[in-house]
Amino acid sequence: MNSRSRFTSRFSPRPLAVLAATAAAFSLALTGCVAGEDAPAGAASEGADGGTLNIDFATYNPLSLVIKDQGWLEATLAEQGVEVNWVQSAGSNKANEALRAGAIDIGSTAGSAALLARSNGSPIKTIDIFSQPEWSALVVGPDSDITSVADLAGKSVAATKGTDPYFFLVQALEEAGLSTTDVTVENLQHADGRTALENGAVDAWAGLDPIMAGAEQAGAKLVYRNLDFNTYGFLNATESFLEEKPELAQVVVNAYEKARAWAAENPEETAQILADVAGMDLAVAKTVILERSNLDVDPAPGEAQRSVLEKIGPTFVETGDVAKQSDIDEAIASLLENSFVQKADPEAVKES
Repeated sequence: MNSRSRFTSRFSPRPLAVLAATAAAFSLALTGCVAGEDAPAGAASEGADGGTLNIDFATYNPLSLVIKDQGWLEATLAEQGVEVNWVQSAGSNKANEALRAGAIDIGSTAGSAALLARSNGSPIKTIDIFSQPEWSALVVGPDSDITSVADLAGKSVAATKGTDPYFFLVQALEEAGLSTTDVTVENLQHADGRTALENGAVDAWAGLDPIMAGAEQAGAKLVYRNLDFNTYGFLNATESFLEEKPELAQVVVNAYEKARAWAAENPEETAQILADVAGMDLAVAKTVILERSNLDVDPAPGEAQRSVLEKIGPTFVETGDVAKQSDIDEAIASLLENSFVQKADPEAVKES
């Protein structure tokens, strides 16, 4: 699975007509000014009319960028007097922190990060699957003599703990007969990991798109890829929000399904939106959207995600990130919620 030829055959860009038909039935995570970071927790619980929907957007979640750009939530919720407060997530770990703190009601993470949070007591549920990406790989500098995972023994690797790239690293090391004790893991946020690699402060980096694609364009090498070690993109909501505001959660899922079809019909424009938000070259954004983002995925959280989580769950216990396997089992049994996707109505979303 780690060969580029196999990856390309599975995720090579499809004709627009095929994407549009199937979708009708889908960081550079910036560390600068983040909108709404001082928003009051739980603002969405103020009543059916009025209040605030606190929701994240992230460069690793293209559908969130489309929804924000098109203004669909604002247009749909205007009559109810609901304000939409967009908060940027710099990584799955930051989205999880915001969900746990009540700073956002809905946030996007990798599946591994959602499982980790739920296993450690965060009351969240996954209400939509926004993509099946290849958004992580192991990256080295252009002049590095590292050519395999085994070569990482004794080396330093930048990774953001609690995110897919970190667990990608853990699984890659295990496959090569190593563990995190055989390397020095530098816990850096994704963008800082790229900087550390380029500055020579670390020997390798567990990268995340679209930052990773930008680093690759600048000369970095993806020394190890494996699609199976990337978990799905999970859209998560706090249980309190789902209990108190199920109608708002439904509007969000409706918007995500509208965005999935829109992105399939407008891949070039989707790439342009990503490029604008992330401040990257359009060519890099096209690589992320057209080659490394499978938007044609069943949005209903279910067996496919459960299978992936069951595979990665024991790793959390081995690394000490979760106390015991029973916590993993309980989290998997309670995390996935498909009822909102089952009732999704993209046509109910208003144009801005």
